[in-house]
Amino acid sequence: MILDRSSLDAFNERHVAEHRKRYEFTRSLLPGAEAVVEKLMAFNVAIPSWALGTGGTRFGRFSGAGEPGTLEQKLDDVGLLHAINASSGAVSLHIPWDIPKDYAAIRRQAADLGIGFDAVNSNTFQDQTGQALSYKFGSLQNVNRAIRKQAIDHNIEVIRHGVELGSKSLTVWLSDGSCFPGQLNFRKAFGNTLEGLHEIYAALPDDWKVFVEYKAFEPNFYSMTVGDWGQSLLYANKLGSKAYTLVDLGHHLPNANIEQIVALLLMEGKLGGFHFNDSKYGDDDLTAGSMRPYQLFLIFNELVEGMDARGMNHATDLGWMIDASHNVKDPLEDLLQSVEALMLAYAQALCVDRSALEAAQANNDTVAAQELLQDVFRTDLRPLLAEARLRAGAALHPVKYYRDADIRGGLIRERGSNTVATGL
Repeated sequence: MILDRSSLDAFNERHVAEHRKRYEFTRSLLPGAEAVVEKLMAFNVAIPSWALGTGGTRFGRFSGAGEPGTLEQKLDDVGLLHAINASSGAVSLHIPWDIPKDYAAIRRQAADLGIGFDAVNSNTFQDQTGQALSYKFGSLQNVNRAIRKQAIDHNIEVIRHGVELGSKSLTVWLSDGSCFPGQLNFRKAFGNTLEGLHEIYAALPDDWKVFVEYKAFEPNFYSMTVGDWGQSLLYANKLGSKAYTLVDLGHHLPNANIEQIVALLLMEGKLGGFHFNDSKYGDDDLTAGSMRPYQLFLIFNELVEGMDARGMNHATDLGWMIDASHNVKDPLEDLLQSVEALMLAYAQALCVDRSALEAAQANNDTVAAQELLQDVFRTDLRPLLAEARLRAGAALHPVKYYRDADIRGGLIRERGSNTVATGL
């Protein structure tokens, strides 16, 4: 489905007068508003291919209508999102769910849609059709060398697919761990995993990165072989300069201080990127910013401060990606909401008065520091996001336009009501 530019332009025309009033008021409050808008226009969040269909739970999945049944349709959906919000300019593919049949054709389609390819993701947390050996008791940690070799070979294959598409990074998330005490020798599991990662690392092109993702629990509830950021950092440090830690906001125990984690990883030069979502209890995979928007702002506050301290490019030096499961929402609406929440948190962080905050910290003025952060958080910066989208030719109000233009209805008419997204 190709976006009707005339309908988007007409939508913006109906809403631009009200936007102008809101934007001019916001700009009057913020002397640096223009610089923030420019940075927002440069900032993009990658869309994972698996998030374009309805998610599910261990107990069931209730598929929506008009879901993308092929890789080509997934790219079309990401292209729609990017056309609507101008902030979703890359897709992250999951192998073997999204293996292209024709690399050149897929690259051309992506280029026509104005999107690129972010990190490619391996999958050793499931047994695939025709797979010789099972990952029931782990992949890279497995006591069986043949199973470990199978997992290594799969990751190297994923790298090859990424090279063909123009990706520059590999994300490795391992479901490896143990369910019961005594099931696993922790030292041997760590050693086996490190040995496998070394082989995968050796297959990386010179200009690639590998992101080692961690998770506190699930599917194993006694131990995880990469269970927290410290273990991920251990692997990354032992692997070398192309290895980094990847932070998933849902992959922490309740009340973990994620903003402190990212600050320290940035300081060590080992923060590779993010999987954004939100949670109430654990790894809930909810819409970014839907539960803890202040925490999301505090995380971006540390990101902006830490990246600036290292002279990093906000838009390109870290990997930014959503990782969520849309069980009861239209997936595209949910993704539009998530990107909006991330852009808002980023804008808030850009508007923090760094000099004033540093002065408050230097004077141990706890109240002043809190007031500075909360004042920015409570200021409505959505007009800055809308202005960035307007200048980029996108929709002033993404979700409203999506509904007014009946995008989902168009996808259903094009694909039918019984399609199921691949890979889920």
